[in-house]
Amino acid sequence: MSGERYVYIMLSDTGTLFTNLIKKYTKAPYNHASLSFDPELKEMYSFGRKNPKNPLHGGFVKEDIHTGTYSKFKDTTCVIYKLEVTEREVEKMKRIIDVFIRNDDKFLYNILGVIGVSLKEPVEFSNSYFCSQFVAEILRRSGIHLWDKLPVMVTPDDFRKNERLQLIYEGKLFNFEPIKKQL
Repeated sequence: MSGERYVYIMLSDTGTLFTNLIKKYTKAPYNHASLSFDPELKEMYSFGRKNPKNPLHGGFVKEDIHTGTYSKFKDTTCVIYKLEVTEREVEKMKRIIDVFIRNDDKFLYNILGVIGVSLKEPVEFSNSYFCSQFVAEILRRSGIHLWDKLPVMVTPDDFRKNERLQLIYEGKLFNFEPIKKQL
């Protein structure tokens, strides 16, 4: 491997009614997972709200901290991890994500999958994901295996508890130094 390469995984909590309902059930501090290729989080991908005002209209999203959902929730808390990867793994991830970008309108938010995780029963549909399932699937398809379970059973808290991920920040999203510099 020529030099160190990383991808970044951000877990977040916007503090909305929807996320607070999920937190009551999961008892986990963060309930949304995103994948980024840069430490400034300028290029982040996930499955979530297509429209910041409507938590039920979801799908594949390229997240923009300054104009998207996060811009509406300035008190968002987060934890950011880096994961060491190879150049080849990054290339694979980007190729897979390009398929999502090109077919954005064909993907749906897997709300039943979220319920399935809570029932410990995988519920998968083709072209349908929830946030942590999506991030786990991208990693798995790129040859990175962090767990011995299906991506559809991976929760944001599973990332938090994985020893391969290195913590680089925890706190208010807009206090994260690389983001503060962009404001």
